Formats: sequence, C-alpha cells, structure tokens
Amino acid sequence: MTNRLANETSPYLRQHADNPVDWWPWGPEALAEAKRRDVPVLISVGYSACHWCHVMAHESFEDEATGELMNRLFVNVKVDREERPDVDAVYMDAVQAMNGHGGWPMTVFCLPDGKPFFAGTYFPKTTRGGHLGFAELCERINELWRTRRNDLIEQATAITEAIDEGVQLPQPTREPDDELFAAATSALIGQIDVTDGGFGGAPKFPQTFAIDALLRHYARTGDTTALDAALLSLDAMAAGGIYDHLAGGFARYATDRRWLIPHFEKMLYDQALLARVYLHAWQLTGEQRYRQTLDETIDYVLHDLRHRLGGFFSAEDADSEGVEGKFYVWSLDEVRTICGADADAVIEWFGVTEHGNWEHTNILERVVRGDLARPDDVERGRRALLNERNTRIRPGLDDKVLTEWNALMLSTIAEAAAATGTTEWLDAAVTNANFLCDNLRVNGRWMRSWQGEARVLAFSADYGALVDAFVRVHEATGDPRWLDEAATTADALLDLFADPEDIGVFTNGSDGDQLVARPKEFMDNATACANSLAAVGLLRLSAITGNDRHREFATAIVDRLAEAAARLPLGFGHLLLAAELRVLGVDEIVISGDRPDLLADVQQRWLPRSVLTWGTPGSSPLWEGRTESGGEGRAYICRQMMCAAPASTVEELNDRLRALG
Repeated sequence: MTNRLANETSPYLRQHADNPVDWWPWGPEALAEAKRRDVPVLISVGYSACHWCHVMAHESFEDEATGELMNRLFVNVKVDREERPDVDAVYMDAVQAMNGHGGWPMTVFCLPDGKPFFAGTYFPKTTRGGHLGFAELCERINELWRTRRNDLIEQATAITEAIDEGVQLPQPTREPDDELFAAATSALIGQIDVTDGGFGGAPKFPQTFAIDALLRHYARTGDTTALDAALLSLDAMAAGGIYDHLAGGFARYATDRRWLIPHFEKMLYDQALLARVYLHAWQLTGEQRYRQTLDETIDYVLHDLRHRLGGFFSAEDADSEGVEGKFYVWSLDEVRTICGADADAVIEWFGVTEHGNWEHTNILERVVRGDLARPDDVERGRRALLNERNTRIRPGLDDKVLTEWNALMLSTIAEAAAATGTTEWLDAAVTNANFLCDNLRVNGRWMRSWQGEARVLAFSADYGALVDAFVRVHEATGDPRWLDEAATTADALLDLFADPEDIGVFTNGSDGDQLVARPKEFMDNATACANSLAAVGLLRLSAITGNDRHREFATAIVDRLAEAAARLPLGFGHLLLAAELRVLGVDEIVISGDRPDLLADVQQRWLPRSVLTWGTPGSSPLWEGRTESGGEGRAYICRQMMCAAPASTVEELNDRLRALG
C-alpha cells in the first residue's frame, strides 16, 4: 500500500511511496495534523542521488517495525532538498547550530508549528559504534515530549532565534578595491594542494568558483602562480576517477586526496560549472585537453541528461542495483575480453590492474596527467567499454527539471556555443531557454521544478541564475528577446525576494510559504548562493540595459560582502566575480550591422568582465547612434562611461580588446 508521496512528482519523494512510514509531503496540512494529534513533526530531508539517504531508507524507513514506531509517535514529513531549498536551508541551519556541521540525510524533530528542537543527520537503525540508533532516538524524543515538553519548547525557541540571527552581516569598514583580489588570490593559493590540486585534503570538491577566480587573476595580472594552481587542479580532476573517461561528465566529489575515488553521483550543476571553467581554461591557454573535457562533458549532458523537449534532468544516482559505483567499475579480465587486441593499450592508459584500485575493482583514471588525447587503440577500447557499459543497468535517474540548475547549464552551453561556434550547442541552448519559458513559468511566476507539470514557487536562486542565463543567450544569439526576459526576471527577483530593511535577497518569495524563519544565504557552496547569482546577473544585465535599480541593488550586495570574500574566498567564490565587475568595471561591447568577423573575434575570447550586444537592436541604450547596417557595421567598446574609437576591422578590434587588459 502506498502513502501520500505516490502523488508527488519528485523522484526522491516517490522512492518512499511504498515505505511503511505514513509520510506527508511538506506543507501546512502536515503541521496541522501534528497539532491535531499533539505530537512532534519528524522531518527527513534528502535527495535522489544521496547514497546515505538510501542507506537510512533501507535500514529504517523500509522496516515495518520502525515505520510503525514513527507513525505512532510523530507526523512524518519527507522533503526533497533540491525541490525545496528553502525548507532545507532553515533546517540545515538548525543542524549546524546544534552539531557544528551538517549533511544529508537530515533528520529534524520539530514542534507542531515547525520550530526545530533536535536535529542531526544519518542515524543507523540500531545503536552501534557510539552512534545512537534511530529507533532508540525516536523513543527518547517521545519520552522528552511527554515529560519535558517545556524544555523542548524553550530549545526550539532558542534555535529559531539563532537561525534568525544567522542572516545578519557586519557593516563593511571600507569600499572594496583592487586589494581585495590580491588578498583573495593569496588565500586561495595558500590552500592549494600542490601535489594533487584542489583545496585541502579528502574529501575533495571541485571548487569551480575558486579555480575560475585564479584563472581571472592570471588573465588580469599575468601571475603564473595563480595559473599553475588552477591548471594543476583542472588536470588532476580530468585525469582522475572523478571524471567519467568513457562517457564524459564529472562525479560529485572525490573521497580521496588525488581525485581517484568518486562519490559516483553525477549532478547537473557540477557539469554546468565544471564545463564552464574548462571552457575558460581552453580560451585562456589554447590547450586542447581542456577543450576535450569541455566537449565530452557537454556531450554527456546532451546525451544522458536531456529531456526530449529540451529541459535538463537533475542527476544520476551513485548506486546501481543497490551497489555504489557498480555501473562504473571494471575487472582486469573484463577489460581484456571487451577490448581484445587493444586491451594492453587501454590497461596501461587507464591504470587497470589485477588487484584494482577500489574494493578489488578498477575505477578508470588517466595515469598521466595533462595527456588526454587518446591514441587510436585506446579510443577503440574506450568505445568498446562504453558500448558494454551501456548494456548494464544504469544508476537511477532523477528526471525532475530544476529551474536553477537548468539556468546554470544554459549559461554554460550558450557561452560555450558562442566561443566554439558549435551550432548544436547553440540550438540546445535556445531550445532549453524556450523550454524554461514555456514550462517553468505559470501566470508570469517562475516555478522551481517540472516533471510533466510545474510545481513549487521558484526561489531567489532560480531567478538569479535565470537572469545571467538569459543575458548569455542574448550574447550568443543577438536576439533582443532574451534581454527582455532577463530584465523582466530581474524586476521580479527584486519585487519578490529583496530584503526591504537590508541588502540582498531572501531565499523564498514574499508570496511563498512562511517558514519558522525566512532564510537568506550569503555563502557560495557547491552552487552559488542566490545573492552571488543576483549580484553577477544584475551587474551584467545593467551594463547592457542601463537599469540603475538593478545595478545599485547588486552593488550593495558586493559592498557588504567584499571584505568577507577577501578573507574566505572559498566561501564567496562567485561573489568574487561580482566584486570584479563592481570594482574594475564592466566592458560594454556593441557590434552593429552584419559583421560575423568582428563577432567571432569577440566571442572566441574569454572576456570575463565584458558584456556583448549585437544582432537586432533592442531597447538597450548602448545602441543609441550605432545604426550601421550590413557590412558597414563596426565594433564599439566602452568602459566606465569612456568609449574607444569604433573598430571597423579585426585588427582594429584586436587593438581595442588588448587595451582593455
């Protein structure tokens, strides 16, 4: 017999539809039921590709006795953190306030009004190794609820107040200037693993924003120390087991120091952010290995994560047939049999051994970093292994389409299509942009998630990511429609999410669920936080449109966060880009007429502090007086209200672009 989750669209929630637990989806109905029954609310938060979420589900939520216990003592609520980042953010703050750290699965016990009084992460079914068992925890919570309820209410009040206070930021001591970039770069270089790249030890996450900041620093200053640190990390990741050498794309993170052993889940947002930084490395250095990684990563997304209508799916699980990594690993005998005459070359190239490099199996890695161009015999063997792997049972697919993550991928594909001249990518970008407009917007209001129907009001991160994505599509296509979409979305971002008493945007809109606290996030994590996304998107958009409201709102965010970004650049990696746009200025490039030679010269370069408008003139003030048509078109370049002489030839344009520095 199924529970209420059978009617949900989230794949993660539907995975629990057959549990003996009488799950409720998040909503006021669940809280009202807890109040009616006079019992606590148990909130379990996870996501489809989370390995330990599956473990806790198998151990506890699929167990009849545990399910009966949970149903008797609590109203039980299951939350997909990817669909409801607002709920996740509030209760993750509670977990961190109580434990000093957080993660998923998240387990939170609340009063019937939603205020948390106890929070943790994974609990085994029974007590072992110093870890309290989940069933025993439930009994203890029930005992406290019956005998010491006032203490729980006091604790819930204190935790909720702490969450509210967590969004406060100190006032800056000065306006941001060039010095903050030097300080941030120095801090990043000081944390680089000089042997294996990346930042710190295991587990290792890609930290794409930090790598991109190092690349920008080199492009701006010529500091090869920053370039070397960035390329070391990119080479190590592309060579390691975190990269799928057969089909392209990256796993979520590495559990070891040298990027060999991945946590095998593959998330859409990682593909978006990693493809983007490899694109920039290729544009900056011209090294083919970065272009190869870019190509293979985008091809993976288009082949394996794209809905037939053009949206992008969220993730592939770490597990296949209930075993983590089973889909991806190989034995030596398998490689020999499948690759035949090419086996020796494949074995040497990917470091395959009899003993294996992980649990007596082989995770494929490129044993020589910086050398990814596969010779013919290795390429034949790679294709043979991929064909064989495609006959295996694939990991589970989280096929919901999330607006924020799609917008991140859209930004990357649009930028990459323009830079490489890849028509297929440009078509995919425009199709995706149209898909989002057609399916994720209901009566003018953006929605968060789609799986045949749009659900959940979108959050500020969705809006912020869309602003930048639409600007990128305009830059790639020259179609003014996308600037209009960006401007409309930017206005709605401020109208729905802006804090009227301070800087920045809240996570959830004024028209959304009113939770026990209204979260506002300032630090970047695996993805950029909404305030960083808003700052970058609004600054780039306003450079084209001249909208003072958008520019001033973004400037206020940067001015408040810049000092923190200089001290803790790993926590404010995307905000550093906004700071560069704010402090160093945005270069405005207009190409009038029909000049594909001038357009290609701009698009092929990496110009991280530039915006481009071309094609059909829209309402942008940058077009004023620039009305040449056809081959009479010219390139205009301005920075901070100063314009260079227009360029009529590629040579003149190159001179102007070099002068930008």
